[in-house]
Amino acid sequence: MDWARSLRGRLAARRLPARSEQELKEEEMELFTQYYGQWKGGGAGGNPSYSNIPRFYYRLPAEDEVLLQKLREESRAVFLQRKSRELLDNEELQNLWFLLDKHQTSPMIGEEAMINYENFLKVGEKAGPKCKQFFTAKIFAKLLHNDPYGRISIMQFFNYVMRKVWLHQTRIGLSLYDVAGQGYLRESDLENYILELIPTLPQLDGLEKSFYSFYVCTAVRKFFFFLDPLRTGKIKIQDILACSFLDDLLELRDEELSKESQETNWFSAPSALRVYGQYLNLDKDHNGMLSKEELSRYGTGTLTNIFLDRVFQECLTYDGEMDYKTYLDFVLALENRKEPAALQYIFKLLDIENKGYLNVFSLNYFFRAIQEQMKIHGQEPVSFQDVKDEIFDMVKPKDPYKISLQDLINSSQGDTVTSILIDLNGFWTYENREVLVASDNDSTADVDDT
Repeated sequence: MDWARSLRGRLAARRLPARSEQELKEEEMELFTQYYGQWKGGGAGGNPSYSNIPRFYYRLPAEDEVLLQKLREESRAVFLQRKSRELLDNEELQNLWFLLDKHQTSPMIGEEAMINYENFLKVGEKAGPKCKQFFTAKIFAKLLHNDPYGRISIMQFFNYVMRKVWLHQTRIGLSLYDVAGQGYLRESDLENYILELIPTLPQLDGLEKSFYSFYVCTAVRKFFFFLDPLRTGKIKIQDILACSFLDDLLELRDEELSKESQETNWFSAPSALRVYGQYLNLDKDHNGMLSKEELSRYGTGTLTNIFLDRVFQECLTYDGEMDYKTYLDFVLALENRKEPAALQYIFKLLDIENKGYLNVFSLNYFFRAIQEQMKIHGQEPVSFQDVKDEIFDMVKPKDPYKISLQDLINSSQGDTVTSILIDLNGFWTYENREVLVASDNDSTADVDDT
């Protein structure tokens, strides 16, 4: 018997009919659903409690689970695209403005067009499903002020809608850089966002590409200095949207931004070049780092040696020298001494015993350096007892013998107190405040006379 021929015949008899491509896809999807459900812990074999208690923890894919990571990234991208399509585009915003203007309610207040609640609801019905979320009684009441006819300003409402759309657009834009998909940005994520934003900001057109890395570092540092006080290395996207920094950054889209606005905007080209230029001027040996001696010439050159010692003890240095990133934290702290984040930075340096408060010993330790500088400049040193009493009177701490960081922040005198302790020029300004005020008044009077 020919066994080979017999086997071929047997197999031919059992061969299944060819299936269509659609049937193959359906089988593939069925198998995928089955295996995916088993991997997620579902199915009949799962714990019975799954049917009663909703799942609240989803494990993130590990680094070696490449397929799951790709699936997660693709899912997030599709989700963000869907969210983006739900937002009003320019044409829909123009249509909304046309409808609001058409349904305005007389009389106008000056040149301000108003709308009552009845017409407000009519516009909501005609504006389309995307606008439905904005036409609620809650939003109308929020924008209702002292109008005798119970109306709201059309312009205020439209600006409210524009702001909401902008916030959602920006959140989606930032979320695209959220690699972890956890609602926060790491330093590298924010660096990528700002780097890709630069070409869209006309006010930065003059920047050379070789300066881009320094500009990005300068911009990112402000976000992390103020929004990441615990130095976790990540910032919530919600915090970025809630602060004014993003507004300042996107203000650079304005081609006609005034010179004064650019000078006060940390993110502008003149500001970034100023900070980087100061760093280069301080770096006398041109090694790209700052020593304590080089940093001592910062500003008016009147920071005390004791304070500078503490800067190099507490801050990140490389072989006893400071890099540009650490320098930026230093500058942000000293230029924004009224801000809680800046006071936290300086307070950590003043708290030499690491006790969480400043006592008489701490104050005296730093003020002695001010007294020594006064002697060097031929001035009569001021008594520490007098300065100590003035500091405690200004701060009014809960504990009469200790000043905490919160005491400094609550007193609104933190900038003055820190200036007295770390900077001779700051102390001199405080000591001569009455003379300086009188001089300012005299100068103002002279200008008025002319």
